[in-house]
Amino acid sequence: MKAATGLVTGLRPAPELAQEAVQFALAAAGLERADNVILFLSREFSRHAPAAILAAARAAGCLSVHGCTASGLFTERGWQLDQPMAAALVIAAPGATGPGQAPTLSFSGHSRLPFDWQDGAARAGLLDSEAVTWTHGRITENGCAEFRLPGLDARLARASGLRLLGEAMLVEQCRGYELLRVGGHRASDSLYRALPAELREQPPLHRIAVVRAADEPAIAILSANGDGSLMLAEALNEGDTVTWAIRQPLAAEQEMRAVLNATVSPKNRPNFALMFSCIGRGPLFYGNDDRDLLAFREAFPDTPLLGAYGAGQIAPQAGRNRLFHNTALTLLFESAHV
Repeated sequence: MKAATGLVTGLRPAPELAQEAVQFALAAAGLERADNVILFLSREFSRHAPAAILAAARAAGCLSVHGCTASGLFTERGWQLDQPMAAALVIAAPGATGPGQAPTLSFSGHSRLPFDWQDGAARAGLLDSEAVTWTHGRITENGCAEFRLPGLDARLARASGLRLLGEAMLVEQCRGYELLRVGGHRASDSLYRALPAELREQPPLHRIAVVRAADEPAIAILSANGDGSLMLAEALNEGDTVTWAIRQPLAAEQEMRAVLNATVSPKNRPNFALMFSCIGRGPLFYGNDDRDLLAFREAFPDTPLLGAYGAGQIAPQAGRNRLFHNTALTLLFESAHV
Protein backbone atom coordinates (compact mmCIF):
# COMPACT_ATOMS: atom_id res chain seq x y z
CA MET A 1 0.00 0.00 0.00
CA LYS A 2 1.13 3.52 -0.77
CA ALA A 3 -0.32 6.79 0.55
CA ALA A 4 0.73 10.43 0.72
CA THR A 5 -0.73 13.89 1.18
CA GLY A 6 -0.53 17.28 -0.48
CA LEU A 7 -1.74 20.73 0.57
CA VAL A 8 -1.78 23.75 -1.74
CA THR A 9 -2.93 27.33 -1.06
CA GLY A 10 -3.74 30.15 -3.45
CA LEU A 11 -5.28 33.58 -3.85
CA ARG A 12 -8.61 32.30 -5.17
CA PRO A 13 -10.59 29.00 -5.11
CA ALA A 14 -9.39 27.71 -8.48
CA PRO A 15 -9.65 24.07 -9.62
CA GLU A 16 -5.89 24.09 -10.13
CA LEU A 17 -5.40 24.02 -6.35
CA ALA A 18 -7.15 20.65 -6.09
CA GLN A 19 -5.24 19.36 -9.11
CA GLU A 20 -1.90 20.45 -7.65
CA ALA A 21 -2.70 18.99 -4.23
CA VAL A 22 -3.36 15.58 -5.82
CA GLN A 23 -0.28 15.83 -8.05
CA PHE A 24 1.89 16.74 -5.07
CA ALA A 25 0.53 13.74 -3.12
CA LEU A 26 1.02 11.35 -6.05
CA ALA A 27 4.62 12.47 -6.45
CA ALA A 28 5.28 12.05 -2.72
CA ALA A 29 3.88 8.50 -2.83
CA GLY A 30 5.70 7.59 -6.04
CA LEU A 31 2.42 6.96 -7.84
CA GLU A 32 1.05 7.74 -11.28
CA ARG A 33 -2.59 7.20 -10.25
CA ALA A 34 -4.59 6.50 -7.11
CA ASP A 35 -7.32 4.01 -6.16
CA ASN A 36 -8.96 6.45 -3.73
CA VAL A 37 -8.63 10.16 -2.99
CA ILE A 38 -9.88 12.01 0.07
CA LEU A 39 -10.08 15.67 -0.88
CA PHE A 40 -10.77 18.55 1.50
CA LEU A 41 -11.37 22.08 0.25
CA SER A 42 -11.60 25.34 2.17
CA ARG A 43 -14.98 27.05 2.53
CA GLU A 44 -14.08 29.46 -0.28
CA PHE A 45 -14.78 26.53 -2.63
CA SER A 46 -18.45 26.27 -1.62
CA ARG A 47 -19.59 27.57 -5.03
CA HIS A 48 -16.66 26.15 -6.95
CA ALA A 49 -16.40 22.59 -5.62
CA PRO A 50 -17.60 20.66 -8.74
CA ALA A 51 -14.79 21.95 -10.95
CA ALA A 52 -12.21 21.32 -8.23
CA ILE A 53 -13.44 17.74 -7.67
CA LEU A 54 -13.28 17.06 -11.41
CA ALA A 55 -9.73 18.43 -11.55
CA ALA A 56 -8.72 16.20 -8.64
CA ALA A 57 -10.28 13.12 -10.27
CA ARG A 58 -8.47 13.76 -13.55
CA ALA A 59 -5.15 14.24 -11.76
CA ALA A 60 -5.64 11.04 -9.74
CA GLY A 61 -6.91 8.96 -12.66
CA CYS A 62 -9.89 7.72 -10.64
CA LEU A 63 -13.47 8.69 -9.79
CA SER A 64 -13.24 7.62 -6.13
CA VAL A 65 -12.86 11.17 -4.81
CA HIS A 66 -14.56 11.82 -1.47
CA GLY A 67 -14.61 14.73 0.98
CA CYS A 68 -16.11 18.05 1.98
CA THR A 69 -15.40 21.73 2.49
CA ALA A 70 -14.12 22.70 5.93
CA SER A 71 -13.07 25.71 8.00
CA GLY A 72 -9.38 24.84 7.86
CA LEU A 73 -7.08 22.10 6.57
CA PHE A 74 -3.84 20.40 7.56
CA THR A 75 -1.48 17.56 6.73
CA GLU A 76 1.46 16.09 8.64
CA ARG A 77 3.54 18.99 7.27
CA GLY A 78 1.44 21.83 8.71
CA TRP A 79 -1.90 23.65 8.89
CA GLN A 80 -3.59 26.49 7.04
CA LEU A 81 -6.53 28.77 7.85
CA ASP A 82 -8.27 31.77 6.28
CA GLN A 83 -7.33 31.39 2.62
CA PRO A 84 -8.34 29.29 -0.40
CA MET A 85 -6.73 25.85 -0.13
CA ALA A 86 -7.00 22.21 -1.10
CA ALA A 87 -5.61 19.17 0.71
CA ALA A 88 -5.60 15.64 -0.66
CA LEU A 89 -4.72 12.14 0.52
CA VAL A 90 -4.05 9.65 -2.27
CA ILE A 91 -4.20 5.91 -1.60
CA ALA A 92 -3.09 3.02 -3.79
CA ALA A 93 -3.92 -0.41 -2.38
CA PRO A 94 -3.71 -3.00 -5.18
CA GLY A 95 -5.85 -6.04 -4.49
CA ALA A 96 -7.58 -4.50 -1.46
CA THR A 97 -11.08 -5.93 -1.16
CA GLY A 98 -13.71 -6.24 1.54
CA PRO A 99 -14.71 -3.62 4.10
CA GLY A 100 -12.05 -4.25 6.77
CA GLN A 101 -12.52 -3.19 10.38
CA ALA A 102 -12.85 0.54 9.86
CA PRO A 103 -15.80 2.86 10.47
CA THR A 104 -17.77 4.40 7.62
CA LEU A 105 -16.22 7.77 6.85
CA SER A 106 -18.97 10.38 7.08
CA PHE A 107 -19.04 14.10 6.25
CA SER A 108 -22.05 16.37 6.83
CA GLY A 109 -23.00 19.96 6.09
CA HIS A 110 -25.93 19.95 8.52
CA SER A 111 -26.06 21.71 11.90
CA ARG A 112 -26.87 18.45 13.72
CA LEU A 113 -25.89 14.82 13.33
CA PRO A 114 -28.29 13.30 10.75
CA PHE A 115 -30.88 11.15 12.51
CA ASP A 116 -30.24 8.06 10.38
CA TRP A 117 -26.52 8.21 11.21
CA GLN A 118 -27.04 7.89 14.96
CA ASP A 119 -27.56 4.12 14.92
CA GLY A 120 -26.27 1.27 12.76
CA ALA A 121 -22.70 0.84 11.51
CA ALA A 122 -19.92 2.74 13.28
CA ARG A 123 -19.13 6.12 11.69
CA ALA A 124 -16.28 8.58 12.01
CA GLY A 125 -15.98 11.96 10.37
CA LEU A 126 -16.61 15.67 10.39
CA LEU A 127 -19.62 17.98 10.52
CA ASP A 128 -19.34 21.62 9.45
CA SER A 129 -22.51 23.67 9.03
CA GLU A 130 -23.32 24.46 5.39
CA ALA A 131 -20.39 22.40 4.14
CA VAL A 132 -20.50 21.01 0.62
CA THR A 133 -19.95 17.24 0.53
CA TRP A 134 -19.05 14.80 -2.22
CA THR A 135 -18.44 11.11 -2.82
CA HIS A 136 -17.36 9.11 -5.89
CA GLY A 137 -16.51 12.38 -7.60
CA ARG A 138 -19.99 13.91 -7.33
CA ILE A 139 -21.60 16.52 -5.10
CA THR A 140 -24.17 14.99 -2.74
CA GLU A 141 -27.45 16.89 -2.89
CA ASN A 142 -28.48 16.00 0.69
CA GLY A 143 -25.35 17.48 2.29
CA CYS A 144 -24.10 14.08 3.48
CA ALA A 145 -21.21 12.00 2.11
CA GLU A 146 -20.43 8.47 3.34
CA PHE A 147 -18.02 5.84 2.03
CA ARG A 148 -15.76 2.95 3.04
CA LEU A 149 -12.10 2.42 2.20
CA PRO A 150 -11.78 -1.24 1.14
CA GLY A 151 -9.31 -3.64 2.71
CA LEU A 152 -8.34 -1.40 5.63
CA ASP A 153 -8.52 -1.63 9.40
CA ALA A 154 -8.53 1.49 11.59
CA ARG A 155 -7.64 2.29 15.18
CA LEU A 156 -9.44 5.29 16.67
CA ALA A 157 -8.09 7.81 19.18
CA ARG A 158 -10.42 10.47 20.59
CA ALA A 159 -9.28 13.36 22.79
CA SER A 160 -11.95 15.65 24.28
CA GLY A 161 -9.57 18.28 25.66
CA LEU A 162 -11.55 18.57 28.91
CA ARG A 163 -10.28 18.68 32.49
CA LEU A 164 -12.86 17.82 35.14
CA LEU A 165 -13.43 20.34 37.93
CA GLY A 166 -14.37 18.75 41.24
CA GLU A 167 -16.68 15.85 41.97
CA ALA A 168 -19.89 14.71 40.31
CA MET A 169 -23.06 16.47 41.53
CA LEU A 170 -26.80 15.88 41.40
CA VAL A 171 -29.03 18.06 39.20
CA GLU A 172 -31.73 19.26 41.62
CA GLN A 173 -33.71 21.65 39.44
CA CYS A 174 -33.82 22.39 35.72
CA ARG A 175 -36.29 23.83 33.23
CA GLY A 176 -35.79 22.80 29.62
CA TYR A 177 -32.35 24.02 28.62
CA GLU A 178 -31.96 26.04 31.84
CA LEU A 179 -29.97 24.51 34.67
CA LEU A 180 -31.24 26.07 37.92
CA ARG A 181 -29.77 24.18 40.89
CA VAL A 182 -27.03 21.58 41.13
CA GLY A 183 -25.08 20.15 44.06
CA GLY A 184 -26.99 22.20 46.66
CA HIS A 185 -26.34 25.58 45.01
CA ARG A 186 -27.63 27.81 42.25
CA ALA A 187 -26.09 26.63 38.99
CA SER A 188 -23.82 29.67 38.53
CA ASP A 189 -22.71 29.58 42.19
CA SER A 190 -21.84 25.90 41.87
CA LEU A 191 -19.78 26.63 38.77
CA TYR A 192 -17.91 29.55 40.35
CA ARG A 193 -17.05 27.41 43.39
CA ALA A 194 -15.54 24.77 41.12
CA LEU A 195 -13.46 27.19 39.02
CA PRO A 196 -9.85 28.08 39.83
CA ALA A 197 -9.74 31.38 41.74
CA GLU A 198 -8.20 33.32 38.84
CA LEU A 199 -11.16 32.49 36.57
CA ARG A 200 -14.03 33.31 38.89
CA GLU A 201 -14.28 37.05 38.15
CA GLN A 202 -14.75 36.53 34.40
CA PRO A 203 -15.52 32.84 33.78
CA PRO A 204 -14.61 31.77 30.21
CA LEU A 205 -17.98 30.18 29.49
CA HIS A 206 -16.93 29.25 25.93
CA ARG A 207 -14.33 26.89 27.43
CA ILE A 208 -16.52 25.42 30.20
CA ALA A 209 -18.90 22.51 29.78
CA VAL A 210 -21.15 20.11 31.64
CA VAL A 211 -20.23 16.43 31.49
CA ARG A 212 -22.62 13.61 32.28
CA ALA A 213 -20.00 10.86 31.98
CA ALA A 214 -16.34 10.82 30.98
CA ASP A 215 -17.06 9.15 27.61
CA GLU A 216 -20.13 11.26 26.73
CA PRO A 217 -20.14 14.39 24.54
CA ALA A 218 -19.84 17.50 26.71
CA ILE A 219 -22.71 20.00 26.91
CA ALA A 220 -21.77 23.61 26.17
CA ILE A 221 -22.83 26.54 28.36
CA LEU A 222 -24.52 29.21 26.22
CA SER A 223 -25.05 31.95 28.80
CA ALA A 224 -25.20 32.85 32.49
CA ASN A 225 -28.52 34.40 33.53
CA GLY A 226 -29.25 37.04 36.15
CA ASP A 227 -31.20 34.62 38.35
CA GLY A 228 -28.18 32.35 38.78
CA SER A 229 -29.27 29.80 36.17
CA LEU A 230 -27.20 28.68 33.19
CA MET A 231 -28.50 28.18 29.65
CA LEU A 232 -27.14 24.94 28.17
CA ALA A 233 -26.94 23.62 24.62
CA GLU A 234 -28.76 20.46 25.69
CA ALA A 235 -31.48 19.75 28.24
CA LEU A 236 -30.74 17.86 31.46
CA ASN A 237 -33.13 15.97 33.73
CA GLU A 238 -33.56 16.35 37.45
CA GLY A 239 -31.67 13.52 39.09
CA ASP A 240 -28.89 13.47 36.47
CA THR A 241 -25.32 13.36 37.73
CA VAL A 242 -23.00 15.94 36.18
CA THR A 243 -19.50 17.36 36.55
CA TRP A 244 -18.10 20.76 35.55
CA ALA A 245 -15.23 20.63 33.05
CA ILE A 246 -12.96 23.14 31.34
CA ARG A 247 -10.86 23.16 28.20
CA GLN A 248 -7.29 24.30 28.86
CA PRO A 249 -4.42 24.02 26.36
CA LEU A 250 -1.91 22.21 28.58
CA ALA A 251 -4.40 19.59 29.77
CA ALA A 252 -5.72 19.11 26.22
CA GLU A 253 -2.21 18.60 24.84
CA GLN A 254 -1.36 16.09 27.57
CA GLU A 255 -4.53 14.13 26.87
CA MET A 256 -3.84 14.12 23.12
CA ARG A 257 -0.36 12.71 23.67
CA ALA A 258 -1.74 10.06 26.04
CA VAL A 259 -4.47 8.80 23.68
CA LEU A 260 -2.11 8.72 20.69
CA ASN A 261 0.59 6.89 22.62
CA ALA A 262 -2.01 4.37 23.76
CA THR A 263 -2.68 3.46 20.11
CA VAL A 264 0.98 3.04 19.10
CA SER A 265 1.68 -0.52 17.97
CA PRO A 266 5.33 -1.36 17.19
CA LYS A 267 4.16 -4.33 15.10
CA ASN A 268 1.56 -2.47 13.02
CA ARG A 269 2.55 1.09 12.22
CA PRO A 270 -0.26 2.95 10.39
CA ASN A 271 0.01 3.40 6.64
CA PHE A 272 -1.76 6.77 6.92
CA ALA A 273 -4.11 8.67 9.21
CA LEU A 274 -7.06 11.03 9.18
CA MET A 275 -7.71 13.62 11.88
CA PHE A 276 -10.96 15.52 12.38
CA SER A 277 -10.56 18.48 14.69
CA CYS A 278 -12.48 21.58 15.78
CA ILE A 279 -12.01 25.10 14.45
CA GLY A 280 -12.09 26.18 18.10
CA ARG A 281 -9.32 23.77 19.02
CA GLY A 282 -6.25 23.72 16.72
CA PRO A 283 -4.06 26.83 16.40
CA LEU A 284 -6.81 29.19 17.60
CA PHE A 285 -6.93 27.30 20.91
CA TYR A 286 -3.25 26.48 21.41
CA GLY A 287 -1.83 29.88 20.49
CA ASN A 288 -0.92 30.03 16.81
CA ASP A 289 0.17 26.40 16.56
CA ASP A 290 -1.62 23.06 16.56
CA ARG A 291 -0.25 21.07 19.48
CA ASP A 292 -2.41 18.10 18.47
CA LEU A 293 -0.59 17.97 15.15
CA LEU A 294 2.77 18.16 16.88
CA ALA A 295 1.76 15.30 19.17
CA PHE A 296 0.81 13.22 16.12
CA ARG A 297 4.19 13.86 14.49
CA GLU A 298 6.00 12.69 17.62
CA ALA A 299 3.86 9.55 18.03
CA PHE A 300 3.82 8.62 14.31
CA PRO A 301 6.78 10.21 12.54
CA ASP A 302 6.72 10.20 8.73
CA THR A 303 3.11 8.94 8.65
CA PRO A 304 0.91 10.68 6.04
CA LEU A 305 -1.90 12.61 7.76
CA LEU A 306 -4.86 14.46 6.26
CA GLY A 307 -7.01 16.60 8.54
CA ALA A 308 -9.71 19.25 8.65
CA TYR A 309 -11.17 21.64 11.21
CA GLY A 310 -14.97 21.77 11.50
CA ALA A 311 -17.80 22.39 13.93
CA GLY A 312 -18.27 18.82 15.18
CA GLN A 313 -16.61 15.44 15.16
CA ILE A 314 -18.56 12.23 14.49
CA ALA A 315 -17.43 9.13 16.41
CA PRO A 316 -18.87 5.82 17.63
CA GLN A 317 -19.55 5.64 21.36
CA ALA A 318 -21.31 2.95 23.39
CA GLY A 319 -22.91 1.31 20.37
CA ARG A 320 -24.16 4.54 18.80
CA ASN A 321 -22.70 7.33 16.70
CA ARG A 322 -22.42 10.64 18.52
CA LEU A 323 -21.51 14.23 17.68
CA PHE A 324 -18.65 15.63 19.75
CA HIS A 325 -17.32 19.18 19.88
CA ASN A 326 -13.86 20.63 20.58
CA THR A 327 -12.52 17.12 20.08
CA ALA A 328 -9.59 15.74 18.11
CA LEU A 329 -10.54 12.45 16.46
CA THR A 330 -7.71 10.47 14.83
CA LEU A 331 -8.09 7.34 12.70
CA LEU A 332 -4.98 5.24 12.08
CA PHE A 333 -5.33 3.07 8.98
CA GLU A 334 -3.44 -0.11 8.12
CA SER A 335 -3.96 -2.93 5.65
CA ALA A 336 -6.44 -5.57 6.78
CA HIS A 337 -4.44 -8.22 4.95
CA VAL A 338 -1.12 -7.90 6.81
